[in-house]
Amino acid sequence: MSDAVITVENLGKKYRLRHQAEGQRYVALRDLIAQQMKAPLRFLCKLKNNGNSAPAANSQLATTHGPTREDFWALRDVSFEVKRGDVVGIVGRNGAGKSTLLKILSRITEPTTGRITIDGRVASLLEVGTGFHPELTGRENIFLNGAILGMTKAEIKRKFDEIVAFSEVEKFLDTPVKHYSSGMYVRLAFAVAAHLEPEIMVVDEVLAVGDAEFQKKCLGRMQDASTKEGRTVLFVSHNMAAVSKLCGRAILLDAGRIRLAGTTEAVLPHYLKVGTRSDGIRTWQTSNNGPLAIRALRILAPDGMTTGHVDIRHPFTIKVDYSVLQSIPRFRIALRFFTPDGTIAFTASDSADPSFETKPTGVGNYTTRCFVPGYLLNEGFYSLTLSADIPFEKGLFVEESALGFSVEQTGGVNARFAEKWPGVVCPRLEWRTEPVGISNSRLS
Repeated sequence: MSDAVITVENLGKKYRLRHQAEGQRYVALRDLIAQQMKAPLRFLCKLKNNGNSAPAANSQLATTHGPTREDFWALRDVSFEVKRGDVVGIVGRNGAGKSTLLKILSRITEPTTGRITIDGRVASLLEVGTGFHPELTGRENIFLNGAILGMTKAEIKRKFDEIVAFSEVEKFLDTPVKHYSSGMYVRLAFAVAAHLEPEIMVVDEVLAVGDAEFQKKCLGRMQDASTKEGRTVLFVSHNMAAVSKLCGRAILLDAGRIRLAGTTEAVLPHYLKVGTRSDGIRTWQTSNNGPLAIRALRILAPDGMTTGHVDIRHPFTIKVDYSVLQSIPRFRIALRFFTPDGTIAFTASDSADPSFETKPTGVGNYTTRCFVPGYLLNEGFYSLTLSADIPFEKGLFVEESALGFSVEQTGGVNARFAEKWPGVVCPRLEWRTEPVGISNSRLS
């Protein structure tokens, strides 16, 4: 007898997309009524002249205003099994079909094709505050959300104190949840779902909302649910360190299909490469209305040429081109380096460089360079996450897996690190920011 608790066979989900014809503006019902009021006899004239010209007019009207339709497969031919007690990470870039898969497994939406067999009770945490009513207090929402998830009133009462302690919102328990922060929402929602004692837990990226301490607590709870209580966990996250630590197996989705399934160690390196530009350059064409617009990210060899392959012995440069569109306080540019197994190696930020205090921030175009020394990285494929923020205030830009590059050993002594990173590595890299065609005369 198979011990599989989830069996997915040839699963597919199709959506029908409507596209507005090129050159066609959006027409609402009020626009049609207004047109008839302006020319009330036009319709009668068209009926009177319903001769040979009418079909042509109707045909032209259909061509001009008829929306086009397209079938979009969010998932296609997806098949896998999950055994009892497994913790499986589902990874993939945005739009790969991860959330659609979890919604189908949670019975929120129906599949178009295929079949799913689930043996056990499922607890889902797919969105922040799912099943919460904003006008009800935290106390009332615990009972409401618990009932929605399938808990009895007696079961909720028995676990109430544990749920409150886990969520850490006791002080605001009798406050309507519409006044909660997003972090408080997700803490309370996860606390209820985690105490449901389901056979299967389905968790989407919502843990990214919580702070680092709460994320650690949630990961520990899911680990305990698997190792000590024998429950099955499906975990979707872009946090590769969390997936690597928590999950023994992983499934890589790409464009709605399974690209690879196997051990986490085997899948994560492929995830870093899927959809990640590795030719040494990434550009953005954006009509950003915010204060900052990132234009390009490049890897430069010692000779200044763009490259996706660097020699382990030689230094290289990471160049970021951006535009400051509005006057903003001094902000920082940061890079996160992910190792071949999906672990974050280190983060480098221009705020750590002495030149940060004198970095120009006026309206205009800029180039900032991060200089990486030789013999710093092991051989293998790395991915870069690029971000910009005003320290301790707000984020301005973030792009996960914005660019990939490979480090290669082509000769000479190999100053190679251990296979596993022996702790936190925080090299202090040199940065340099220069204005390029700045319109502000103070910065020229």
